[in-house]
Amino acid sequence: MKFSRQTIAFNQNNYKTMKQDNQLIVLTHLSQLLTFITGFGGLIVPLVIWATQKESVYQMDEQGKRIVNFQLSMLIYSLICIPLVFVLVGIFGLLALCLLSFIYPIINAIRASHGETPRYPLSLNFIS
Repeated sequence: MKFSRQTIAFNQNNYKTMKQDNQLIVLTHLSQLLTFITGFGGLIVPLVIWATQKESVYQMDEQGKRIVNFQLSMLIYSLICIPLVFVLVGIFGLLALCLLSFIYPIINAIRASHGETPRYPLSLNFIS
């Protein structure tokens, strides 16, 4: 699905011109990987980008919500796995979450660059 540089999208009050910026959306998906570099930032940076750009960039609101929901879900799943480390189940859970947190932002950044809708597995719906 290809879009022109300017896309008209419906805002609740009136029609508003929103720009199509796939590069910013791709950057938002990839910013989740900051967790692996800095230990934090994988939730904060996408949250800030989404909050500041959701009104002006086409599809940023939808994709930003998916990213934030995925990051919050991974945080909750990690907190559940930490006590389970003592029975060795948590180690496998944390490894699986680590892989999901690394692979899916890259896959969804590629999808977003092609104009496709991203999908995050095991994502709870906190923000709808």
